[in-house]
Amino acid sequence: DVQLQASGGGSVQAGGSLRLSCAASGFTFDSSAIGWFRQAPGKEREGAACIVSIDGSTYYADSVKGRFSISRDNAKNTVYLQMNSLKHEDTADYYCAAVSLIPDQAPGARYWGLLPGPYDYWGRGTQVTVSS
Repeated sequence: DVQLQASGGGSVQAGGSLRLSCAASGFTFDSSAIGWFRQAPGKEREGAACIVSIDGSTYYADSVKGRFSISRDNAKNTVYLQMNSLKHEDTADYYCAAVSLIPDQAPGARYWGLLPGPYDYWGRGTQVTVSS
């Protein structure tokens, strides 16, 4: 069974940092795209960052660019989201999601990587609260 386990959420003051982890199992990690999505109360789920394991490409939402960094450890089947300079508006439940890819599909992630629709597998969320 595919499992995605997100962890690392918590409460932090504005300007602080958190690192989220997404431990994956049950699919070929190095032939996949992993995305971090977030959903604030009363708002739609939005993509924050995506990493394509095949070629290491990364994509970010404008709202987090320059503050968040996504990375992967293929040996541990884990993706990380380092979040710096956190703002109150970053408060949300954060989810990781995965989709299996073949190499030819990797370049297309620049168009769909931050959209929730293409992802087949979702983990439970981890809550991030940023106090101003």
